[in-house]
Amino acid sequence: MISEDRSGLDTIYIQAKRWEGTVGRPEIQKFVGALHGKRARKGVFITTGSFSAEAREYVSHIDPRVVLIDGRELAEYMLDLNLGVTTKAVYEVKRVDSDYFSEE
Repeated sequence: MISEDRSGLDTIYIQAKRWEGTVGRPEIQKFVGALHGKRARKGVFITTGSFSAEAREYVSHIDPRVVLIDGRELAEYMLDLNLGVTTKAVYEVKRVDSDYFSEE
């Protein structure tokens, strides 16, 4: 659970699962039930696997708002934000500067 702002007016509940297969609608429904129990309006469900089409369809039509982040999206976030990753090598690509060789 995290606070969206410093004053703590809005809370976001997070569930993360290490999953090799597909997370289906029943798992998401359990998470939404827990959100209702906390009177939460926002949740994020993160998995290392993927989500079924039914799970994605389900969250598109419910209140509270639930964001699904699958393994591919998680990896993209990690790379974009440099979280949990280390730069191993950096490559420099060069091109010829034709202006350097022009006679003016």
